[in-house]
Amino acid sequence: MPRPSKYPEQFRRDAVELVRSSPGRPLREVGRELGVNHETLRGWVKAAGRAEQNTAGPGQGGGELSAGEREELRRLRSKVAELELEKEILRKAAQYFAKEMGR
Repeated sequence: MPRPSKYPEQFRRDAVELVRSSPGRPLREVGRELGVNHETLRGWVKAAGRAEQNTAGPGQGGGELSAGEREELRRLRSKVAELELEKEILRKAAQYFAKEMGR
């Protein structure tokens, strides 16, 4: 049986929320600020993520994708790549014509 934590549950929840609301800050810095080892803090964040996945229902990001969802995701990613390529071609064409008009 694991030993009881010396940190109250509310403190752990608040610490996880602080980490999540500060994406640009290193975990080590947040841990130092709270007086908690950064690896302990990392464990709390991972445990909170697992707990949220287990409580989320279908369609709420809590499970695997269905075959239809995977196919749609593949199709949409392909379409995004195609559109990005088209946008890049149009951007280069616009630059070329802008340069030609400036002469």
